[in-house]
Amino acid sequence: MIDTRQADGKHTLKHDYFATAGIRTVRTKLYVGDYMFVGGTTSVDTKARLLELAQNVDQQHDRFRNELVKAKEAGIKLVVLVENEDGVTDFATLAKWQNPRRFVNAKKGLRPPIDGMRLAKACLTMEKKYSARFLFCTPEEAGARVIEILDGADYATDDA
Repeated sequence: MIDTRQADGKHTLKHDYFATAGIRTVRTKLYVGDYMFVGGTTSVDTKARLLELAQNVDQQHDRFRNELVKAKEAGIKLVVLVENEDGVTDFATLAKWQNPRRFVNAKKGLRPPIDGMRLAKACLTMEKKYSARFLFCTPEEAGARVIEILDGADYATDDA
């Protein structure tokens, strides 16, 4: 199942992968996340880039946290899959990520945006507190990763 709130045309690599792999999809409103198998207990929420994750964690923190809480309370294992072309594959490489918005904010006199170190720390805290999982891949890998996660191949956590 694919959430109807996902923008049409922005996820073609994943959707093309599903079609090529013979995976039938249905668009429906999901309780949490973007992708879920019918009757499944795991949902995948995809982020198109690191900046989207940074914005969710930093500027939209309450909304993002509420989604994690909602999933946990419903017994849904929520995996946040962050697509990126920055070479980020785990929390260690995320901690080294440099937010490109840091220059824009400095010019405008705004507070600095969240950096990689703070973002990694916040994601680790959310994993522990809300039983969520944060994973990283390239856009080209995303379709296959979504299916692997929903099949249960990639949701090993301490409390799962």
